[in-house]
Amino acid sequence: MTDSPNILIIMVDQLTGTLFPDGPADFLHTPNLRALAARSQRFARCYTASPLCAPGRASFMSGQLPRRTRVYDNAAEFCSDVPTYAHHLRRAGYQTCLSGKMHFVGPDQLHGFEQRLTTDVYPADFGWTPDYRKPDERIDWWYHNLGSVTGAGVAEITNQLEYDDEVAHLAEQKLYDLARGHDARPWCLTVSFTHPHDPFVARRKYWDLYEDCAQLAPPEPIAYDDQDPHARRIMDSSDWRAFDISEEQIRRARRGYFSNISYLDDKIGSLLAILEGTRQDAVVVFVSDHGEMLGERGLWFKMNFFEGASRVPMMIAVPGMAGQRHDAPVSTIDLLPTMAGLAGIDLSAVAPWTDGESLVPVIEGTGTRGPVAIEYAAEASIAPMVALVDGAWKYIRCQADPELLFNLEDDPSERRNRAQDSDCADVLARLRARADARWDLDAYDREVRESQARRWVVYEALRNGAYYPWDFQPLQRASERYMRNHMDLNVLEDAQRFPRGE
Repeated sequence: MTDSPNILIIMVDQLTGTLFPDGPADFLHTPNLRALAARSQRFARCYTASPLCAPGRASFMSGQLPRRTRVYDNAAEFCSDVPTYAHHLRRAGYQTCLSGKMHFVGPDQLHGFEQRLTTDVYPADFGWTPDYRKPDERIDWWYHNLGSVTGAGVAEITNQLEYDDEVAHLAEQKLYDLARGHDARPWCLTVSFTHPHDPFVARRKYWDLYEDCAQLAPPEPIAYDDQDPHARRIMDSSDWRAFDISEEQIRRARRGYFSNISYLDDKIGSLLAILEGTRQDAVVVFVSDHGEMLGERGLWFKMNFFEGASRVPMMIAVPGMAGQRHDAPVSTIDLLPTMAGLAGIDLSAVAPWTDGESLVPVIEGTGTRGPVAIEYAAEASIAPMVALVDGAWKYIRCQADPELLFNLEDDPSERRNRAQDSDCADVLARLRARADARWDLDAYDREVRESQARRWVVYEALRNGAYYPWDFQPLQRASERYMRNHMDLNVLEDAQRFPRGE
């Protein structure tokens, strides 16, 4: 591997890591991801920094937890002074490009990317700000509801399919352009899809792949009254009482979800085929921002620390390195220091404020990673929630709720809260002490409330009168595309051909 390897990052949205115990589960029709897994470092227990799009992505890009980035929810500004992997790589001489979603909120819509090929699929303003001052309020116009479940089915085009088709097409064009070699710098291309995020609507060719799939069977739910307090808040935020969900609707929702994983597999296969066909070596990273409950426990979507929502697939394929499985817990915030390690980039200037840990020692078998921290302070919560995953144990704390403690080895479905179990007193005390050392939850709560209150004022002001949106507008320089009269046609045709002379 070169000192400055090319890097292709493929990010998907809401793909649960429970379907990737060691690469894709056997029932998934994913030949391209299966082939990628075979040559990858496969992190079977990778966790998101926060089980929601914007905070999870800001953390993934910066190597910092949400409390440090201050991206608490889907409408919190990602400030320009937070270095991302795009900044670090670009500072080291890389060209950096994004095709697709990253859910940046605020006027900075690049965050270190030199080029961005598409707009985002979600808004960039403060309109989706939760409000801890109104803990029982359901903000109907943008909160998730179970219509994504009842509306699952087949369509040949949707809002999200249109978006991901464009993301893939422009990324493919970019890979071809990189192969032409007009820019000698190493490159990092991030391709970020919005599937398999709900709604669970898929094209017929992928839907038909799962006709007789045993995994469509509805999971065993937990009754509302038997759920923990935060799970009840999630159900309330999803407006569950307004829907009478049938088993057939659950089967169709799960089928749409699995189908869209196969849709993504086709898109990813095309990207990898271009890499191979143009003979470009690259580190390939595959990751999701957070997971999806998919009916487990009677819950849908994300917004919690249970395995379905907080665990994500993560694979890193390094040229010349054999694939292997790693079972120790790791985090998506580890990708930034890991990529820096692979590219020989010094992070010492920001190391005291970087929460992620390089996985290079894990990959090389020379070191381990400590307990994994997760944070959440967005919709359906009424106070910041935190979690630690340490070996087989998961500890969850929120000042509004009783503690939760699960042994994932003995109880992978997380049905037995061990926090009151005398046999677990030592484990609980150890994890409590670690949480105490990491988090001041009173201060964290004050910070979130202050941020929410400020944003509600700013948003209402900016929507009064002339409104200038922050949504990213892709730039297409038509006078520099294809053939124009300031170009020499003979030079152009040769320069744009790859490979040349074959």
